[in-house]
Amino acid sequence: MPKTTPYAEQLKRIPVRDAVIDVLATSTRYWEYGKSDAPLTLVFVHGFRGDHHGLEPVVANLSGVRIIAPDLPGFGESSRFADRRHDIENYADWLAEFTRVLGIEGTAVIVGHSFGSIIVSAAVARGLAAPRVVLINPIAAPALAGPRGILTRLAVAYYRAGALLPARLGFSLLRNPMIVRVMSETMAKTRDKKLRGWIHDQHDAYFSAFADRDVVLEAFKASVSNDVSEFAGHIDQPVLLIASDRDDLTPIAAQQHLTSLFAAATLRVIPNVGHLIHYEAPADAARYIQEFVGRGDL
Repeated sequence: MPKTTPYAEQLKRIPVRDAVIDVLATSTRYWEYGKSDAPLTLVFVHGFRGDHHGLEPVVANLSGVRIIAPDLPGFGESSRFADRRHDIENYADWLAEFTRVLGIEGTAVIVGHSFGSIIVSAAVARGLAAPRVVLINPIAAPALAGPRGILTRLAVAYYRAGALLPARLGFSLLRNPMIVRVMSETMAKTRDKKLRGWIHDQHDAYFSAFADRDVVLEAFKASVSNDVSEFAGHIDQPVLLIASDRDDLTPIAAQQHLTSLFAAATLRVIPNVGHLIHYEAPADAARYIQEFVGRGDL
């Protein structure tokens, strides 16, 4: 049972509902935060191996908006694709259809974190209508080229082992709690022991909630084979990039270069944080989002 979130009191003040809809023949569960008649809707797309819980700290710090946060197919409480690979193209198609089914295509601001930033960028570049786009900890360059590319290579070896072992052993390896903890220890930058412990608890609780071995292997391959820079030149909408100066996956120089590839992009950098902005600095991320969506007519 996960520990109580530090943002519990803030979340209590926000109405929340959940529902299941069929999207591309896939049972998709999503959560809706805020008033249904709020003037603006945001769709949150979580990162690799996570689910909607990961972005709840950002939700807790936003006000006056409606937020819809689905679990990606194959993760959390959404079923896997029945006859599609869990790759960027299919996730992008799923996201576009998700907004269409809910009747919010063209009006909802689309927000993606990490792996979700690639999915969001691909979907918008392929035609998903959205007034604005927000990317948190965007994957700005190929993962193997990051400041700690050696960690990515170790991850590749780990997932390769998970694929080569017999099914049951491979599945167990990919969900191994000790490896999840090593990942969490590496990515967390905060020195606050209480916050750090809560982050580890979140990863323990939700980082292995994937449907089966094929799902996580396919999604991992997609996460290290694609990045936002592939799609940036095809996105005309205003884009907000929220990056951090200690991100192990993407250095600031790559984020600055990525910003230049969009037609209209703003880069905000949060200091002393790594790839877990949504856990370590959600109030800063929420403030930047609120400023961004509050400008102009959406």
